[in-house]
Amino acid sequence: MNTLANTQPAIVLPGWLYRMLPFLKWWPMVNRGTVKNDLIAGLTGAIIVLPQGVAFATIAGLPPEYGLYAAMMPAIVGALFGSSWHLVSGPTTAISIVVFSALSPLAEPGSAQYVQLALTLTFLTGFFQLAMGLARMGALVNFISHSVVIGFTAGAAVLIAASQLKNFFGIDIPRGAHFHEILMHFANQIGSINPYVTATGALTLAVGILVKKFFPRFPYMIAAMLAGSFFALILDHLLASGPTGIRTVGALPSHLPPLSLPDFSMDALKHTTSSALAITMLALTEAVSISRAIAVKTQQRIDGNQEFIGQGLSNLVGSFFSGYPSSGSFNRSGLNHAAGAKTPLASVFASISLALILLLVAPLAAYLPIPAMAGILFLVAWGLIDFHHIGEILRTSRQESVVLIVTLLATLFVELEFAIYVGVILSLMLYLNRTSKPEVEAVAPDPDHASRKSTALRPGMEECPQLKMLRINGSVFFGAVNHVQGELLNIDERVPTQKQVLLLAQGMNFVDTAGADMLTREAERRRGMGGGLALYGAKPAVLDTLAKVGFFRQGGKLFTAKSEALRTLVPRLDEATCRNCTARIFNECAAKAGAHATDRSGVAEAAAVAA
Repeated sequence: MNTLANTQPAIVLPGWLYRMLPFLKWWPMVNRGTVKNDLIAGLTGAIIVLPQGVAFATIAGLPPEYGLYAAMMPAIVGALFGSSWHLVSGPTTAISIVVFSALSPLAEPGSAQYVQLALTLTFLTGFFQLAMGLARMGALVNFISHSVVIGFTAGAAVLIAASQLKNFFGIDIPRGAHFHEILMHFANQIGSINPYVTATGALTLAVGILVKKFFPRFPYMIAAMLAGSFFALILDHLLASGPTGIRTVGALPSHLPPLSLPDFSMDALKHTTSSALAITMLALTEAVSISRAIAVKTQQRIDGNQEFIGQGLSNLVGSFFSGYPSSGSFNRSGLNHAAGAKTPLASVFASISLALILLLVAPLAAYLPIPAMAGILFLVAWGLIDFHHIGEILRTSRQESVVLIVTLLATLFVELEFAIYVGVILSLMLYLNRTSKPEVEAVAPDPDHASRKSTALRPGMEECPQLKMLRINGSVFFGAVNHVQGELLNIDERVPTQKQVLLLAQGMNFVDTAGADMLTREAERRRGMGGGLALYGAKPAVLDTLAKVGFFRQGGKLFTAKSEALRTLVPRLDEATCRNCTARIFNECAAKAGAHATDRSGVAEAAAVAA
């Protein structure tokens, strides 16, 4: 558990200042120990992002260096102004694909015009994200349930691992292939696996696992990378007579991101606005989902509004530093947490380290083997799968299990950007299904309880043949009207003599106009039958809505206590039925029976006198 998540700063500043400068919340927690951990995590992240940035930029149709530029300034700004302490902003696969599909019809990929449009797209994306954050629309992320996040994270982890199969085994799999296509290509090329490439990746993976297990204080990812790099060099030296097929990252540009200016012409804005809106929703969903996925492990509280603001500012700034649209990166964020990062300074250190690598040791990146990168990403992918919570969800809730499995499968077999939407829509459907059927249970006085408290009917308990008592747990809104009305009408079919109904409304949280209108019509109908509809224990907001639609004018009754309700309603029940009733479940029944007896003795005495 991340102990920082439960630590409060020594000095409490005004809330508005924390919202403007959110890094003030965690800055007092920085010390020598956290800086050391963050520095190691940042250096590890900088090494990992080298091949990723190049690959993502290529997917987006941009020059390779633009993927690295998008991993520098956006990561710093997003870390300082966002909510999550482990989220790392930068280029992602899904957004890179969307950028290419949006801009390739407008300009030649890689051209100056294409780059200019990408900068405009980045600026607009940041503008929309910032506007949503300032408008306090972060509550939208509340519709992303825990099961959706767990399923999406697990699916993304599997995709990360699948995407590295070609690099780990040295086989040829087309870029951008879907999950099932990757598996088919891998199965067809098992006989073509390169043993030298696989050995390099396997050694890296093994060293990472062993160092993490036996030397937990040592940065296992860096140890694994060094081991894989030296092993590849040794192989190349020993097998100088023949190629090993071990590819490396290659030469990288040795300069910082140049300043840039988006194209603000009306033509450019017109052609990129709709795409920017789509990328905005995708990027925010990715960023907040990743933040929440890691927060499950660290128990940190994520502020959706602040995350929107952080992502918006990161893209706005990135558009002026040669960056294309960025978001939270699953690979880098998961690695950041796994590498021991304690504060967002890890993202700052990662960006600074990346810049130093480009400036000072860019030529050495040519010796970094790609199979070793694949081995590291296998470790990251494994760490992203939350086996504990997956098992817990599968054991405890069938509906949440469905949400988790569908989200996971959608992540693997549908477009990545739609996977969360599928999970959210399914969660909402299941939620609406539950809320549209509030619990309506029959209750009666418990004969085994001294105070005769109302309890749910169980076998052997008797009901009053004239007065039905129902407890409603849930809201009576337009979606639940048919269900509640159906339960009330079922009373007529099951026990036609139960014309009087008393609703125990303590659990009725909310009633809208449609629900209040239905209850009013039911009160009027039952009054016409010679009975009535009464409530007790209703909340003030419920009573206010009922009063506005005329519930009490149409015969509806309200009681503040159950005893008051029974004292009023039981004497109004049909006396002939009560005289022959054997249930007598209410205390008031005894008083009514005594009154009947007194009446009968008085009649008999009068008859005797007359005789």
